[in-house]
Amino acid sequence: MEGRAQERLWGKWKVVCGLHNYNIRDVFTWQLLKTVAMGQVLSLLICGTAVSCQYLAEAKVETPMLQSFLNYALLLLVYTTILITRKGERNIVQILKTKWWKYLVMGVADVEANYVVVRAYQFTTLTSIQLLDCFVIPVLMLLSWMFLKTRYRLVHFVAVAVCLLGVGTMVGADIVAGREQGSSSDVLLGDGLVLLSAVLYAVSNMCQEYTVKNLSRVEFLGMMGLFGTIISGIQLAVLEIPAVSAIKWNLHISMLFAVYALCMYALYSFMPVVVKLTSATAVNLSLLTADLFSLFCGLFLFHYKFSALYIVSFVIITVGFIMFNAVPTYTPLTDEPADHSADPASRSASAATHLLTADRESPGTEAVIAVAAL
Repeated sequence: MEGRAQERLWGKWKVVCGLHNYNIRDVFTWQLLKTVAMGQVLSLLICGTAVSCQYLAEAKVETPMLQSFLNYALLLLVYTTILITRKGERNIVQILKTKWWKYLVMGVADVEANYVVVRAYQFTTLTSIQLLDCFVIPVLMLLSWMFLKTRYRLVHFVAVAVCLLGVGTMVGADIVAGREQGSSSDVLLGDGLVLLSAVLYAVSNMCQEYTVKNLSRVEFLGMMGLFGTIISGIQLAVLEIPAVSAIKWNLHISMLFAVYALCMYALYSFMPVVVKLTSATAVNLSLLTADLFSLFCGLFLFHYKFSALYIVSFVIITVGFIMFNAVPTYTPLTDEPADHSADPASRSASAATHLLTADRESPGTEAVIAVAAL
């Protein structure tokens, strides 16, 4: 009797967690392995931007808007040009007529999120930024629940908690290693800027997920390139003309700018592919390892002190990411009321038709486009 009771209790927990239809072979699939690998590629690209920024800072070059402008200009050159050459409803003129203000909001959120978090380093510490920057994940989950109708299971919340535990371990490793960077001139202001950037990133990521899953990746990147270039260009002219004029240009500085811009361009080009395969929340969880890759590079390039807790942190975050992606979230296919009078075969065909219509660019096609653009 006790065995049956325990079996029933375990069955109830599997239903709550969303594991009742899965066995171990269903969880550890090639799809999951590919998702994990693609997430770590994104982290490596962020690591490339961090290392190039560190070298620029050592060269007394602090021009975050110029660096962002170069990235958006590359997106404009490639993806906005593709939209211009398109015909019909997917042409850039038709998109601007109907959705210009939506992409303007998206562009403002993305540009200002990048700028605000850089400004935060002038007022608060690296430890605070690493911890508070994780605020983007609960905000993104809330926005996805409200606007994208994404429904999470218990295992997803547990997975997020595990990932955040890994971040806490990483911060602990920083403290043990004595790696304290940034300023502490106005911690309250700096922490507020980090939280603001997290909210802006969440808004941008949610919009990205909706666009790439319901419209197209090229449309998202093309409009981001257009509005991002305009917004960052205006801020560059207003805020950084003296700093840009003071740069002592040489081959070393030029190469650092090129590495940063290319890494950011590759990140922006490849990230929508991963978002479409998973979700914006899952991608942000995978990006938690980016700081660890930067630290590993810093061990050789900037002589950081090593701590075994960094390895522990990487393992914990990876386990949490696998847990999150092992069980899919639920998102309604359509807001239209279901036709309960139709037979199951008709409803299945309708659902398949909806999916094929929404996925105008299949993940495989998007991956090919991304590589070609790079």
